[in-house]
Amino acid sequence: MTNPDGPYVKVHFRLEVEDDWPPASVESLWAVDQGDGTARLDNIPWFVRGIACGDIVATTPDEEGVRWAGEVVRRSENCTIRLIVFRDGGSGPARQSVINAFQELGVDGEGIERFGMVALDVPPTADLAKVQRLLNHGVAKEWWDKEEGCITADWRAASAN
Repeated sequence: MTNPDGPYVKVHFRLEVEDDWPPASVESLWAVDQGDGTARLDNIPWFVRGIACGDIVATTPDEEGVRWAGEVVRRSENCTIRLIVFRDGGSGPARQSVINAFQELGVDGEGIERFGMVALDVPPTADLAKVQRLLNHGVAKEWWDKEEGCITADWRAASAN
């Protein structure tokens, strides 16, 4: 039996770097150890593609005890959307205003100063069409650019409408 409230661990993901992006070859995410060789991711990925907060991944420790991510065992159905904020040069207040706007739609987010980025965790319970309208509005207004880091069938269906 798994322990959903188990201890926190770091799970490391190898990244494919192309044209100097992302700026690292490994991203480490906090996760909750499920006690069976898997871990439930508990923060929003900045660079890993195809992964979202809440996903459960298989992990394999190396000889130094570092836990490396393997395949996704169970998807959370959350989406990961990343934004490069252009307004006010991606300042702290600009990033926070973006996070606040999406929080009103039931979406969590966090910012990173170094790249003027905001990473969004879009749960399946959010109004995906409204989230997409806001995303597209911000792109059209040149407030930010977006990347769909991990999307679901429901996200794709909402964008078709």
